Amino acid sequence: MSQSAVEEAAERHGAQLLPEELRRMNTGVDQDDDSEETDSDTPLWHRLAEQRVGTGGFQKLLGWIILALALGLGGFQIYIGVTYSLDARQQRLIHLLFVLTLIFLTVPAFKNKFGRSVPMLLVDLGLIAAAVVVSVYPIVNAAELARRAGAYETTDWVLGLVMTVLLLEATRRTVGWFMSVLVLFFMFYAWAGPWFPGDFGHRGATIERLSSYVYLGNDGILGLTLGVVVTFVFIFVLFGAVLQKTGGGNFFIGLAFCLTGRSPGGPAKGAVVGSAMMGSISGTALGNVATTGPFTIPMMKKVGYKKEEAAGVEAAASTGGQILPPIMGAGAFLIAERTGIPYADIVLVSIIPALMYFGTVYLFVDIKARKRGMAGMTKEQLPVLKEVMKGGWHFLAPLVLLIVLLLQYVPPGRAGLYATGALFIVAMLRGISRLSLKDMGEVFVIAARNTLPVSAACAIAGIIVGVVGLTGLGLVISDVLVSAFAGSLLLTLIMVALASLLLGVGLPVTASYVVLIILAGPALQELGLAVIVTHLIVYWYSQDSNVTPPVALAAFVAAGIANSSPMKSAFHAWIFAKGLYFIPLMFAYSALLMTGPPSEVVIATITGCISLVAVAMAIEGYLVRKVPGWQRIVLAISGFMVMTAPEWTGWTESLFGAHVGSPVFVWAGTAVTCVFVALQLIQHKRFGPQIIEPVSPKNEATASAEAARQPA
Repeated sequence: MSQSAVEEAAERHGAQLLPEELRRMNTGVDQDDDSEETDSDTPLWHRLAEQRVGTGGFQKLLGWIILALALGLGGFQIYIGVTYSLDARQQRLIHLLFVLTLIFLTVPAFKNKFGRSVPMLLVDLGLIAAAVVVSVYPIVNAAELARRAGAYETTDWVLGLVMTVLLLEATRRTVGWFMSVLVLFFMFYAWAGPWFPGDFGHRGATIERLSSYVYLGNDGILGLTLGVVVTFVFIFVLFGAVLQKTGGGNFFIGLAFCLTGRSPGGPAKGAVVGSAMMGSISGTALGNVATTGPFTIPMMKKVGYKKEEAAGVEAAASTGGQILPPIMGAGAFLIAERTGIPYADIVLVSIIPALMYFGTVYLFVDIKARKRGMAGMTKEQLPVLKEVMKGGWHFLAPLVLLIVLLLQYVPPGRAGLYATGALFIVAMLRGISRLSLKDMGEVFVIAARNTLPVSAACAIAGIIVGVVGLTGLGLVISDVLVSAFAGSLLLTLIMVALASLLLGVGLPVTASYVVLIILAGPALQELGLAVIVTHLIVYWYSQDSNVTPPVALAAFVAAGIANSSPMKSAFHAWIFAKGLYFIPLMFAYSALLMTGPPSEVVIATITGCISLVAVAMAIEGYLVRKVPGWQRIVLAISGFMVMTAPEWTGWTESLFGAHVGSPVFVWAGTAVTCVFVALQLIQHKRFGPQIIEPVSPKNEATASAEAARQPA
């Protein structure tokens, strides 16, 4: 990540809430020697134009066009959020027209010089003209299309092909080639159905029918998936952009460091808490890394974390923002729309698991710090809680308003609009967070830019949804999964996790969730899981595209800030984010998602937390002292026993012919873990800590001096 990108991500508003040394970390990010230096005072729209066409007279004009389009998109979204005056199809078409135009103007077709050339810009202008035609045609001819629904003419399917090609190219530029190729494969499957063997064969769809169906049908490009972005997601992206520009990110970072900075490995724990606070509102892992990472990663490196570890901690913590209420990224809105379950109910059942995830990341961070004898931050390095609260308390009011509105079952889009308006008002009332005209323009440009990949992915995912509905592929795959694994829920969950890992190589979280839920969701429900349990399992597994090699987007952004190896950073992010794989198992086998009486939910929460401690000790081989190898094996078995207790009941019946209730396995695994934790604490009290891996020489003296000042 270049210095200019880091400066853009970490906005200066509210920086006075942080101490001088922490502010210096914002500009002290390690850079390669060939990093580009850019005037950070240049408005974002002109920087985007420069990235597209380079410097020159035309760059300024293009910058103003980008600003006008971003303002138009934002204004349109606010208008429909307030008035609801357009029908769903018109809303989605107009939104898509803005998105396609901005993509072809701001994202070069190629990374080389030709991609930024004038001839390529002329090609992109032609693509924009085509986008105008295919977006306006269904609006102008709405009555005629409704009259002859199903009997489409040549113009209809030809324009459908044009729309499909435009979306394939827009997705390739913003999301990557993988998703475009995946969509082409699904379209090929719809066309070549008679050639496929067995249950996967079907009568096939002609190009004319397929094109018309995905273009004008209710389950295609203009279907529910894109509708969620138009109705809900953009408003919350705008909310996050306002928070970023007004300095809310710095407030939450400062608050997190106040709470955790003095403990061992304090900066890493501050990253976890700060990313939880910021990510729960922004709902985007990449934006969270870019906002908090420039502060937290240098501080982690300073107290002794390796740069790959620092990047991994930030990526894992920021990824958790997409599963922590109240916003939870675009996926939670999709769950609400696809299931009909109120968004507030999804938020309520997600709170405990999300906190458990952050607790797991925090535990891994703490173990790593204690293994190496790392110190916390000094008093001089830390913000003053009183000053942080004095300078940023007003950022809490819109957040509280948002939570209250959601819990009162106010529609999420309307709740987000009210919260965004409240945030803007309270920010403008105080000089520390007041926005200038330039800042206001950048808010809309940031929101538009952050929406582009989400909108493109959701629009083209509608083609996959349409193909699955047209061919019945979802039911076929469901039957195959259930038959192949003989009705085993555990094996099916493992297969879903592996499929998510494979899709995560090329798909962002939202697209991965959409594909997985329509293909594997029916199989999980057929095995007895409730609808909300099924969707949240798939949604959690879909998060691994941010932290799992070989493609881990959040980890790569963090690696750019840390100047570390992307692959090594992704590996460490994968270690710290292990809760993404273990906690969904508890969704399936316990009442963690409030699927039982309160007593069962409490038991599931307590025993689940203890099982995560067992898994962390088994993986790291440490808690407060070194864990012997045989104990690590026993702890791994104990943790797995708690997470999947009903499976153990079945295994004992099959192997020994004896029925042992699942609560026995839950409490047995919990008891074993508690015994080993108690032994660790007793040995620590008697013999003190064991330093497994010393800090690097350049930090050894500092860390030792700080450790000496820490209470025993």
